[in-house]
Formats: sequence, structure tokens, C-alpha cells
Amino acid sequence: MTPDLAPSLDRQAIALIRGFAMDAPLHAKSGHQGTAMALAPLAHTLYSRVMNHHPGSPHWADRDRFVLSAGHASILQYALLYLSGYGLELDDIKAFRQWGSATPGHPEVGHTAGVEVTTGPLGQGFANAVGMALAERHLRGTFGTDVMSHRTFVIAGDGCLMEGVSHEAASLAGHQRLGGLICVYDDNHVTIDGDTALSYSDDVGARFQAYGWHVEYLGECAEDCDALEAALLRAAAVTDQPSLLILRSHIGYPSPDLTDHHEAHGNPFTAEQVSRTKAVMGIPDEAFWAPLEIVDAYRAHCAARGSTAQAAWQQRFDASSLDKAVWKACWASGGLDGWEAALPVFEQGEKIATRVAIEKAFNASLDVVPGLVAGAADLTGNTGTKLAGQTGAQPATPAGRQVYYGIREHAMGSAMVGMALHGGVLPAGGTFFVFLDYMRPPVRLAALSGAKVVFVFTHDSVGVGEDGPTHQPVEHLATLRAIPGLQVIRPADANETVAAWKTAVACDGPTALVLSRQNLTVCTDGTAVGRGAGVVRDAAHPQVVLLATGSEVSLCVEASAALADMGIAARVVSMPSWDRFEAQSATYRSDVLPAGVPVLSVEAGVTFGWAKYADDSIGIDRFGASAPGSVVMEQLGINVANVVARAAALAGH
Repeated sequence: MTPDLAPSLDRQAIALIRGFAMDAPLHAKSGHQGTAMALAPLAHTLYSRVMNHHPGSPHWADRDRFVLSAGHASILQYALLYLSGYGLELDDIKAFRQWGSATPGHPEVGHTAGVEVTTGPLGQGFANAVGMALAERHLRGTFGTDVMSHRTFVIAGDGCLMEGVSHEAASLAGHQRLGGLICVYDDNHVTIDGDTALSYSDDVGARFQAYGWHVEYLGECAEDCDALEAALLRAAAVTDQPSLLILRSHIGYPSPDLTDHHEAHGNPFTAEQVSRTKAVMGIPDEAFWAPLEIVDAYRAHCAARGSTAQAAWQQRFDASSLDKAVWKACWASGGLDGWEAALPVFEQGEKIATRVAIEKAFNASLDVVPGLVAGAADLTGNTGTKLAGQTGAQPATPAGRQVYYGIREHAMGSAMVGMALHGGVLPAGGTFFVFLDYMRPPVRLAALSGAKVVFVFTHDSVGVGEDGPTHQPVEHLATLRAIPGLQVIRPADANETVAAWKTAVACDGPTALVLSRQNLTVCTDGTAVGRGAGVVRDAAHPQVVLLATGSEVSLCVEASAALADMGIAARVVSMPSWDRFEAQSATYRSDVLPAGVPVLSVEAGVTFGWAKYADDSIGIDRFGASAPGSVVMEQLGINVANVVARAAALAGH
């Protein structure tokens, strides 16, 4: 065992963290110092005494995970990453919140070594941590405790626990009995508006106990590293429940001016207030005080602890009999060599809903994409996310690949982001497309984080039918397409769905698959997906291009035949993915959509955005209606006759 730091170094490290917490926001004229100051002893205890982490190997598979759900207190994490030796240096701390710096306003995974998830929108990090704990338990059940057995620590504040996503995620975690998930609730009684009593009177402990969590009230021990360490280790020893440690802290401590004041949250202290606080702390009144003897000793301590823990794990891993090819595929969130050969191919003219096709693709992949875990928000059978012969992910069956998220779209999306960023799994989760509204925040954060998640959205248009406009998405495709870094694919048929799944597995980031409830005629070979768009029916000298996605591609194929009977040559193009098409060369794009040939887009959703590609657009710029899906489509103009008439007009007939 590596000895603990000397008590004097404990005190100096905490003072250094608090100094950074004041100096960086003052220097940037922006930031949140109060929470970071209050929680300096807690964070120090986690990084120097409790967590198994190795600054020299930030991606070691069995490291403990740390999530700062209260991401506004990012300077707290940056200070610990600096002290621990993750590669941040003093100039990075001084560049806090500046363009191009490694210390942005909120922690960003992939941007700063040692940051596990992108946090800031309150509650998201908490729910990500639930996903991380789910992933850890799944991998432990799959590969054994010798190679996978770590904890997930999260710091959350009042704002995190007020946001609705935390309620969903806490309920899910409690039901799943996720031992090894430890949340410290920073109970500082402060929000931006003032005392939490203005808006918040929850009995948080009772709420979490009702969810099935182990709850411990730590009281006034925010300054006591020994008490904090003991509490964290007690919680880490609870194996059959997630743990909530309620810590009464004092925002801005030890400021003589703003301790326990809501202005300590997001308004940088003045230079005079910083000076007075440093005097209380007994450190020099100099900006970014960081004596080398403190920093060097801290880094040596963390490096020694981390290298010892990782070396022990490496010995266990090397001695393990696990299938290394499967392990590698899981951690790549990909398939075994040649895995695509297992996927189905569908015959032209066959009728099958794309939600059914994705289920066939998932099940064909079970043995060859070993990291795949799938589930839905109480819509497993409806969304094509039912895995054949797989047990549910439950405490008694931790290796189960079927996740039942319950009616918790927001928590499902956020947990899947956490699972993906944990690594070792490829999460796919389904719900009806219209319920994207409940989970757009994690979809956005998946894109921002580059998290490899497969979002399965089914019942993708007014073709849903009788459920009516509350369940009929019209604006949702436009919403998804507006998110940078999100691969969006709306396949035309079963073959494009299989191709979309292959593309999702090959992608480094998140993918949204937008799929039909109703049966669609197989009319493509699937090749359009790879390049975002492709010709599925052509004419020698096209006079008009019919450009469509999803269920409207087969409609356009029918319309092209009717146009041919009128002497109008029409090319039919399937464009399942705008973002993939935009990534192609200008030559390829002009080959598919040749200059001088008018284009009619056809999609059962809002026409917003189609003007980039089309001269005229058939779409649905209103909400739908309750009636059989075919009737709604017909009444709203998504029919052959309307396509033929509009295409003929474009072609000058």
C-alpha cells in the first residue's frame, strides 16, 4: 500500500485547490468558485486516498470513474487533475474558460485528460454515472471480477437533484441495485436565486431511500478528510445498493465575506475578497500559488498509487482465460472480424417494417458484436430492440444484454451516454420518435461527447395513424439533423436498415436510426446509406429527380413508373442521411443530383431544410391527425398522385 500524504500536505493541497478555485474565475472574469472551495477536501480525499486511478494511464479499463455532475464547479476537477498529474499545467489553469484551452467552462470528455463525461446541464452527469455503473456491472458479469470490479463516484448538487432526469435515473439505479455507485450530495442550501428554501423542500434522503438507495447523512464533516474517507469507503463496500452520502457543505468556505451566500456560486470574488480569504487560509496572497514541492509530492503519490493498482490488475488480466478477441471487440464497441457476413439480406419486393428489420439485424449480430446491449423505454417489442434469448440486465443476471429502462426516456438516453463513455459496451435504446422530446438533452450531449450510442426511434411519421398528432412526429427529423456530430439515418427499407446498422457500428460517435412502424416494400440494395444518398431507380435522361427518405422512397418508385407512362423520365434518389451525403465529394453529390435537373423532395415531415437540395418539396408542415396511417398520409398529400402532379409540373408538363 502507498502511504497517505502527510497531514500537512493534505492541508496545503486543499489550500492550493481553494486558491485555484478563486484565482481562475477572477483571472477569467467568469466562473464558479463557491462549490469548488467548499468541496476541496472531498475532491482531495477522493483523488489522493479513495479512487483507484492512474494519471499516467487515463484510459485504464478498470479504473474508478469520477463524474462531476455539478459541472459548473469544473475548476475543482481541473485543480485535482493538475495536482494528480494528468497533464494539466499551471498555464492551463491560468487559461481557464479561454479559447482553445484545456480547461473549458464545464468539463468535456475527450478534451481534457481525466474527464470521463461532459457535464454542465444539471442532472445529466448523475444519470451518466448510473449508466457507467450499469456498464461496469455488465462487464463484471461477463468477464469476471478479476478483470472488472470498480466503483463510480459522482458529486451532485441541489440543481442536479431538482432536475427531472435525476429522479428517473435514481429510480432506475435503485431498482437495478447498483452497488459501487456512490453519489455525494453537496447539500449546501444554495441556488442562484438564493437559499434553496425558496423553491425546494424535498426530503432528499427519504426520496432516495424510497428508490432503494443506501443513504447516509454525513452532517458537518466537509472539512474532515478522515471522516470523508471513512464514509466513502463504507459506501463503496455496499454491494447491493447504490449509495447517497448527504454532505452538509458551506459554499464559498472559508471566505469571511461570502461563505453560505448565493453570490459565491457564479460571481467571481473581487481581488479584495480573494485576498481576505487567502489570509484566513494562511497562504501567500499571490495568484495561482502552487509550490513545486506540494505539486511534485502529490503527483508522485498519485502516480505510485495508480501504477500499483494498474499493475495488479494487469497481472490478473494476463492470467485470465477470457476471450481476448471478444474483450477487444467490446472495448472497441465493434464487431469481431468479418461480423458483417452474419447480417441478413432482404429480397426485392418483400414487405417489412424497418423497426422489424433492425431487430433482425440486432439478433444476427449477437454473437459477433459482443458489446451490444439493447433496451427500450417500455417499448422493447415495439421498437425492434428485443434481443432473442437474452436475459434481462438485473442484479441476479448482471451479464444480461436486455436492458429494461421503464418509462424513462430521459434517463435511458443519459444512461446510454454514460455506458458508452464508460466503454466496453455498445448501447442501443429505443422509443417512439415523437418521444425524442423527452430525451433530446442526452442526444445532444452524446453528439458533443462523441459517445458511441445507437438511438433507435421508431413510429417515424404520421403513418403511426390512429394515435393522432400527439404521437405523430413531424418536426423531429429536422431537430435531429440540426445537431452537429450526430449521424442521422432514415432508411428506405430493410436493406438500408441493415446497412444503417453496419454504419452505426463503424461510426465513432452517436447514430440516430429513424424507423417505420408500417411495412415498407424492399426497393433498394442498401448501398445509398454508406454515402448518404444514392440512385435507386434511374432513367436514361432524367427530367426530374424524386428525392426521398424512409417510407417515401418506395412511394417515389411507384410515382416514377406513373411518370414514365406519361413520358416523363424520373430518377429516384434515396437520401437516408443528410450528414453522410454532405461528407461526400462535390463530384459525387453532383452525380446524384445533377445540375439543371429539377428536384422534388418527398418526406412525411416538415419541409424545413429541404430547400438546400430541392426545387419543390412535398412534406407535412402541420401536425397530423387521428385516423388510419394510410388515410392520414393520403389526406396530407403523401401519395402517388400528388408526387406525380408536382413532379410533372417541375418537369414542365
